[in-house]
Amino acid sequence: MPKDALVSPGELTVSQEVAATLPDGRPVIRWTIGSPQGVTAEVLSLGARLQALHAPDRDGQRANVVLGCDRVEDLLGEAAYFGATVGRYANRIADGVLPLDGTTHRLTTQPGGHTLHGGTDGFATRLWDGVPVREGRRAGVRLRLHSPDGDQGFPGALTVEVTYLLDPAGELWIGYRATTDAPTVVSPTNHTYFNLAGEGSGTVLYHLLRVEAPGYLPVDAELIPIGPVARVLGTPFDLREARRIGDRVVDGDPQIRRAGAGFDHNWVLDGNGFRRAAVLSHPASGRRVECLTTEPGLQVYTGNHFDGTLIGRSGRPYEAYAGIALETQHFPDSPNRPEYPSTVLRPGEEFRSMTVYCFSAE
Repeated sequence: MPKDALVSPGELTVSQEVAATLPDGRPVIRWTIGSPQGVTAEVLSLGARLQALHAPDRDGQRANVVLGCDRVEDLLGEAAYFGATVGRYANRIADGVLPLDGTTHRLTTQPGGHTLHGGTDGFATRLWDGVPVREGRRAGVRLRLHSPDGDQGFPGALTVEVTYLLDPAGELWIGYRATTDAPTVVSPTNHTYFNLAGEGSGTVLYHLLRVEAPGYLPVDAELIPIGPVARVLGTPFDLREARRIGDRVVDGDPQIRRAGAGFDHNWVLDGNGFRRAAVLSHPASGRRVECLTTEPGLQVYTGNHFDGTLIGRSGRPYEAYAGIALETQHFPDSPNRPEYPSTVLRPGEEFRSMTVYCFSAE
């Protein structure tokens, strides 16, 4: 089907096309948002995912700076989380055990025995309904999904919306809303992998990363938090000033080794409300992305376990450190950790969360 322009706020347009077909015959829709000279985003209805984002460097040369795959079998398999909206609970819930209001719910678990990113059939592999939207100068798409009571073991029927809005200045706004008909837990995130040198161009080890966090959550051998917040001072997790990623992930710290020679940890962000969480930059190209959020945590994953199996949209394999995920979220295993910020949502309440990725070149 040809692309049809649907929204034109200022310099931005939104168009849609059928990008692929699922094995059961349902079409996967791709929305393209942006302008020819500025930042352009591509969003798929499969997993409500950011499939591509083209951003200019300091010389105005545009490149796709997020990892992604085209083949449906990859998006339903090993690449299911790439750019996706993951939930209903991002990250890990230990042993698939969810205690809530005196009842213990058993969730579906992945190999290893824990629930990861919502279970074996979470939001990332669902087909979402979407409509184009505009808010002032921003244009984008709003996607909706209904998750029935008992979905992956979670209690309560959940209605969730994710809205992607692109600003002409290069800001990508991702807003979440959810309601439930029974008490449940909710903590979605976006699982985009960034490589500001360009998708498929190599590793992110030469990127600089700053994280606005005085503490982080150490993990056990199965990447479950082991206790209270630890101070970053004196550790490779101290990113309060921008540091080269490669200098940190080669550190012999036991926590770095435990995650597979890299980061796969939750930073406890400083402050409350909508504020800056992190800044990622690539000095060679000048590209920079600033991450702002209302969430209390930021999971940083440096793609430690990529092994060349997946082939990206560039036609090149993704080796270790091919991208870095900056996942704004509540803390992993919060349902089993009453000392962590609560993720409980009850009838009559509305879950809201906002994350913004601001792209620029310097």
